[in-house]
Formats: sequence, structure tokens, C-alpha cells
Amino acid sequence: QVLLVESGGGSVQAGGSLRLSCAVSRLPSRTYCMGWFRQAPGKEREGVAGISSDGRIVFEDSVKGRFTIWQDVAKNNLYLQMVSLKPEDTAMYYCAARPFFYCDSSRLINPSTYDTWGQGTQVTVSS
Repeated sequence: QVLLVESGGGSVQAGGSLRLSCAVSRLPSRTYCMGWFRQAPGKEREGVAGISSDGRIVFEDSVKGRFTIWQDVAKNNLYLQMVSLKPEDTAMYYCAARPFFYCDSSRLINPSTYDTWGQGTQVTVSS
């Protein structure tokens, strides 16, 4: 069973930065998708950034140029660096994984692709 534990959330002012981490217990396959998602109160969960086991990366349009996603392959941990944060980035952020699955780019930030989720970490950006 894959376990995901997020950390690194917090409260920052607009323009600030945060780095989210997702500790991954193990990935049972070399083919997988991983991603970061967020959900604000009253809104649907949306994809922020995704990365595939073969190195493809996709970002949601509103975060392009501000967010970076990468993976520590040795540890399987996943990271999201967020800079130039805006109040509209405020949300609960979730790490997700889908082992044994090849994600084409259209699926990397689609929540329905993923079957394993962390508990989330809150990000609050004040103006």
C-alpha cells in the first residue's frame, strides 16, 4: 500500500514562497503518475502539477512560471516549490499517486486519474 504524507503548508503573505513535501512510503512500480492538487472551500479539487515516471511534467495554467514540481527518485518523495504566491492559491493541497499506470499528459493533473491521496496540507495566502 502506498502512503502519502504532505508537509510544508502554512500562512504567508502575497508574494511569498512555500515548499510542499510529500513523503512516499513506497512506489510498487516503475511506471506511475504523481501530482499535486488543491481544493478551496466550496470548489472542486483541481490539478496543480503532475509528473510521470518517464519525466513528463504538466502545470495548471495559473501556476505556470510560479510553481515547480520535482521528485527525489531515490526516496520517491515529491516536492512542490511555490513562489509569488497569490491569495487565490489559498487551498488545501494534496499529494496523489497512481502506480502501475502510464499517464499521458492530459491525465497528469486530472484528479480522476489518481487512486491514492495524502491527507493534505493547508496553504493560506493573505493579501
